[in-house]
Amino acid sequence: MTKRENALRILRFDRPDHVMTGLPGHWMAYRGCNHEGYDGIGDDNVPVDGSWTDIWGTVWEKKQKGVMGFPAWLPLAEVESLRSFRWPSPDDERICGLIYTMAEARSDMDTFLTGSHRNLLLEKAEQLVGMENLFTYFYTEPNFVKELFHHYMDFQLGIARHYIKLGVEAIQFSEDLGTQKSLIVGPEIMEEFMLPEYERLFRVYREKGVLLELHSCGHVEPILPLLMELGIDVLNPIQATANNLDNIRATTQGRMALHGGVRSDIVLDGPAERIVEETRRRIAQLGSAGGYFCSVDQHLDFPPEHVDVMNRTIQQFGCYDADGRLYIG
Repeated sequence: MTKRENALRILRFDRPDHVMTGLPGHWMAYRGCNHEGYDGIGDDNVPVDGSWTDIWGTVWEKKQKGVMGFPAWLPLAEVESLRSFRWPSPDDERICGLIYTMAEARSDMDTFLTGSHRNLLLEKAEQLVGMENLFTYFYTEPNFVKELFHHYMDFQLGIARHYIKLGVEAIQFSEDLGTQKSLIVGPEIMEEFMLPEYERLFRVYREKGVLLELHSCGHVEPILPLLMELGIDVLNPIQATANNLDNIRATTQGRMALHGGVRSDIVLDGPAERIVEETRRRIAQLGSAGGYFCSVDQHLDFPPEHVDVMNRTIQQFGCYDADGRLYIG
């Protein structure tokens, strides 16, 4: 069974051969997707205490190795600044050209051609306006927020046209919607301000049969029905310390695959015996009938030997028989 076929069987809860660590993908991203500037300078190539400006005009500072930077200057902190703001163009060769370069580098055809929409909507608004400002403006300047969201989603739709032109097969959206104990914004705010814009983008991909994976850290249980209604195929990283994973599995069983769930603190600290126990627990809890990609619930700077223990455990205990029954040992 090929990687693609096995992944599709996982997604369909249809007797996969084995548990995988993720959807096998060849990744594409536009310049600026990962907080870079037009010159390509960004999180991954900035030293600690360095700074840079992204394509949106947000100034970032790097404070810790292995951790993304933090906005230090916000171009849309003031409502009036939206009138003169110069939006990046998704058709600017400096931005969209990287997508085509990355697509041309694909060599393994047993993967899904995968595009990225990091900072889907709320997160990018926080990086342009500031979290405290934005959450105040939901109530004091709602028209400003709606206009901001609409303009930004116009950009995302422009990027989507390039992905679709290249034949994208899967998309990963990134939008942290939860804290450790609750949603970041309430359902009323989400319904009024965010859902119309999500639907504009998701509809474009659903009409093309593109697989959709959403990355959202934190507590997401209250919006599981909404995510399934929007057409999300895979939810990541299902943070174990912020959610009831039994409830998440019961709610999504047969309808939406899960990706993650292995506690990152255990993989970080070890020892090997705890990593094996935690990984086996999640495979049994979340993958007994398919619908599960086993991985950590946060990506940190793990000791390589700890990651090897987790991956070997997945290979050993994440196998299904011909009837789709999991051998967990």
